[in-house]
Amino acid sequence: MTTTTTTGTRATKAVGTAHTRVEGRDKVTGAARYAGEIPFAELAHGWLVLSTITRGRVLSVEAEAVLEMPGVLTVLHHGNAPRVDIDYVGMLGMSPDPTVAVFQHDRVPHAGWPVALVVAETSEQAREAAEALVVHYEEEPHDVTFSGEHPDAYTAQGPGGPGVTEKGDLEAELAASAVVLDAEYSTPEEHHNSMEPHAVTALWDGGRLEVVDSNQGTLWVAGELAKLFSLDPASVRVRSEHVGGGFGSKGVRAHQVAAVMATTALSRPVRVVMTRRQTFSLAGYRSPTAQRVRLGADAEGRLRALEHRCLSLTSTVHEFIESGAGPARVMYDAPAHHTANRVVRLDVPSPTFMRAPGEAPGSFALESALDELAEKCGIDPIELRARNEPERGPVSGLPFSTHNLSACFREGARRFGWADRDPRPGLRREGRWLLGTGTAAASFFAGAGPSTAAVTAEADGTFTVRINAADIGTGSRTALTLVAADALQVPTDRVRVKIGDSDFGPAMIAGGSMGTRSWSWAVTVAADELRERLALSDGIPPEGITVRSDTTEAVGALAQKERHSFGAQFAEVAVDVATGEVRVRRMLGIFAAGRIVNPLTARGQFTGGMIWGISMALHEEAIRDRNTGALYGADLAGYHLATNADVPLVEADWVDDPDPDDPVGIKGIGEIGVVGAAAAIANAVWHATGVRHRSLPIRPDRVLEAGAHA
Repeated sequence: MTTTTTTGTRATKAVGTAHTRVEGRDKVTGAARYAGEIPFAELAHGWLVLSTITRGRVLSVEAEAVLEMPGVLTVLHHGNAPRVDIDYVGMLGMSPDPTVAVFQHDRVPHAGWPVALVVAETSEQAREAAEALVVHYEEEPHDVTFSGEHPDAYTAQGPGGPGVTEKGDLEAELAASAVVLDAEYSTPEEHHNSMEPHAVTALWDGGRLEVVDSNQGTLWVAGELAKLFSLDPASVRVRSEHVGGGFGSKGVRAHQVAAVMATTALSRPVRVVMTRRQTFSLAGYRSPTAQRVRLGADAEGRLRALEHRCLSLTSTVHEFIESGAGPARVMYDAPAHHTANRVVRLDVPSPTFMRAPGEAPGSFALESALDELAEKCGIDPIELRARNEPERGPVSGLPFSTHNLSACFREGARRFGWADRDPRPGLRREGRWLLGTGTAAASFFAGAGPSTAAVTAEADGTFTVRINAADIGTGSRTALTLVAADALQVPTDRVRVKIGDSDFGPAMIAGGSMGTRSWSWAVTVAADELRERLALSDGIPPEGITVRSDTTEAVGALAQKERHSFGAQFAEVAVDVATGEVRVRRMLGIFAAGRIVNPLTARGQFTGGMIWGISMALHEEAIRDRNTGALYGADLAGYHLATNADVPLVEADWVDDPDPDDPVGIKGIGEIGVVGAAAAIANAVWHATGVRHRSLPIRPDRVLEAGAHA
C-alpha cells in the first residue's frame, strides 16, 4: 500500500514505503558483477608479498628464481617500482597513510608490510610464485604492547574533533558530589571483514588510467591515485558498480597502488585481490582502547562532573585517532565537563575508520558508566539518562537540530517491557541460566557533504539519474530511486539510477552516515529544477533534457547546530555461570534518525549494526603476539564473529524525527545501530549476574574468573 506523507511542503509517496532493492534480482542471480569478477582481455594477476618481520629493513629480494617460474611476468619491489608522491592532503583532509606508497623504500614498520608484488598469467601462478619469493631482512626490536599506562602516549586531535575539551573545575565538582564513579574500561582490536574481498583491476586505455575497484567513493580513489602518480585528475577513471561491504575499510589501499604500478610496467590489465589474512594487515582496523570515566552526581542523579578519557594506538608511519571520548561531548552535560582523546605510536599497522569510529568503543565505556552510576544512585537507568539530557551541545553550546532520545526510550521501554524489570541483579533464573536486561543510549553525527548530480529526462518518458554515489550494501541505489521519483512526481519504475563512476563528478563518499543524505539532496535539487523546466517546455526533444546540481553552497550555508541521530538499545541475556556462556536472547533498538527513506533496507541497517554489537560484546578480539608483532589467527577461523546461532530475536524501529534543514528530512542510519549495543549487553550481563564486566569481549573465561572473585 502506498502512503503519502509530507516533509515541509513536499508530498512524498515513494519515500517512507518499503521497496525491494532495484538491483536485488541481479544480485541473487549472479548477474551483478563485483570488482573481482569482471573479465578483461589479457588480464594478469598480482599477488602481494607481505613482510614476515615486524620492524627492520629489507636487505634483498631474490626475484631471479621466481621470474623463471611458469607464467610469472614481473616482480615489483622497492628496487624497481615506480616512484609515487605522498606529500599531499587527501579528499578527507588527511595526509595519506604511507602504507599505500608501496615499494618506495627498504623500511619495514610493522608486520604484514607490503614488500613485493608478483604478477603472473593466472592467480594460482602468482600465488605460488609469491609464496616462493625469498626476502632477506635485517630485523630490529619492536614494541606492539598497548596499555593504558604507556609512557609515550600523547593528546591528539582526531576525526571526532579536538584532542581535549574542558569546562569547569572537575576536581571540585567531584569532591562536592554525593555519588562518584571512577572506572576503567577497555575494548580490543577489531577488524572489518566485509564479505567481498578488497579487489581492483587497473589498465591503461587510450592514455587514460581505468580502474575497476571495490570502494566507498570512486572519486576519492581516483583523486588519490592521480596525486600519488602525479596524473591529471581527468585522466583517471574509477568505477565501482557493486560493493559487498566496506565499513570504512574500502578507501585507498596498497593493492590499488600496486595494481597501477603493475599495469604501467606491463601495459596490460592487472588485477590484485587481497586475501582474508592480508586484510588484517592492509585494510585497517579499529584500534584497541583504554578508557577512564569519572562521574560525579548529586543525590538525585544529576551530573556535576563528567570526565571521559580515551587512549588508542596508531602506527609509527601514520596518525589515526579512535575518538572514543567523542560521545560524551554530545550525550550528557555537567558543570565540570572534561574529555580527552590520546594516542600512542606502536609498531603496528595503521588503524582506520570502522563502523561508528569513536562512538562504538566510546559508547561502551560511557553507557556502562551511566549504568553503574544509576545503580549507585538507586535510580532507574532510563530515568538517570532523562535527568541528564542536555538542552544544548554540552561542549559546543549549539542547539540540537532535533533531539528525540527520550521518545526512543519511552517507546523502547514500552515494547521491551522495561516497567516489569526488577532492578536488583542476579534474581531471575531459568534452569541453569541467570537472566538479565540492560539498556544504553546511542548517538551518531548526522552530517552532509557537497555533492553533484545529473538528472536526464529521456525521450521515452523515463528519467536517468547519474550521481557518484556508492552502494556498499546499504541499498543506496534504491533509496535514491525513491527520492528521485518523489522529486520528479513519477512512479519509481520510470527512474533509473546510475552510480559508482568517477566521471559522474564530485559527490560525498559512502561514509560517516552521510551518503544517502548528501546524495539525496543533490538528486532532489536537480530533479526539482528538471520538473520545472519540463513544465515550462512544450515537450521533450529527442535528445532529452539534462539538469545538473551542485549542493556545495547550500550545504555550506547550513546553520551551525548539533546534528545527530539518536537511539535507545535494549538487550536481554542469559548467563550460565558454571560454563561462562553468555547468550543474547533478544534485542530491541528504537532510533530517531531522520526521515526513513526505505523501511525495508533501513531495518536491515539497524539490525545489522545491532548484531555487530553482539559480536563486539561477546566475540570479536584480535590478539597480537608480543614476540612476533603479528596477530594470532588472522582469519575467520581465529577471529570470532557472531553467526546465525548467536543471533537472537533482533528488532529495530524508529520514531518520527525528520531533520527540518534537509530537503528530504534525512539524517543518517549507517552507523548508529552498533552504537550502545555492546553496552546494553554488558549492562544486561551485570543485571543477570551482579558482576560488572568493563573489558570486551565478555568471554566465558572472563565470566568464570569474575564469578570466582565475586
